[in-house]
Amino acid sequence: MSERRRIVRFAVVGVGVAVYYILAYLGLLRLFGSSWVANFLAFGSAILIQYVGQTSWTFEKKLAVPAQFGRFLCMIGIGLIVSSVLTSVLGPRLNMSELATAGVVVVVLPVINFVILRLWVYREENSI
Repeated sequence: MSERRRIVRFAVVGVGVAVYYILAYLGLLRLFGSSWVANFLAFGSAILIQYVGQTSWTFEKKLAVPAQFGRFLCMIGIGLIVSSVLTSVLGPRLNMSELATAGVVVVVLPVINFVILRLWVYREENSI
């Protein structure tokens, strides 16, 4: 598969998961009345949907690979750290608005995620 096609698939999955998260969060918020519960369930299920989509469609890999899934979860953790640093440290230090800071996150994070997915998460098991 061409890299361009892979990037398009990555974007389609990413946008789809973002839309799913918003709808799931809002629906679960109505159902449970708790933003914490709604976010936990929506975010957790969005991670699983993202893994299935990126693994099987974007990168055309097998799903049931524990080491691969572990690396994927590490990527999620790295994204959480990066977004936290951007929103809690860099944005305020640069006097950026919350909207501008969030905009930086939604541009930077997918780029970082794609690189991590391409070079580490879905690497061949016999390579480093």
